[in-house]
Amino acid sequence: MNDRKKKRKKKKQIRLIHIVLIFAIAYISVTMLKQRRLMKDLQAKKQQIEGEIKTIETEINKLSEEIEYSDSLDFIEKVAREEHGMVKPREIIYLDKNKMKKSIFNVFPKGRD
Repeated sequence: MNDRKKKRKKKKQIRLIHIVLIFAIAYISVTMLKQRRLMKDLQAKKQQIEGEIKTIETEINKLSEEIEYSDSLDFIEKVAREEHGMVKPREIIYLDKNKMKKSIFNVFPKGRD
């Protein structure tokens, strides 16, 4: 009888070890899957931020060039024409009604035609 008890005890121990191993493997698998998903999310975020950085760097370069160009008379004339609608003396401006919406010289309000 003593041998039977020992065999049963060993079988229970083996079963317990198997159960613990199964839970350990399941836990490790779930943890690894979560880490893999997190890594994918972080990679996507990294690429998005790198794209934003490139866009901002391009904008910085354009603004730097504009700052260097801002002291010239050409720049002053461009701002006067585009932002303030100014013209040179004896200059004639022709307005195309079809392009009024896109025009920077939008002199007439939308309601008048």
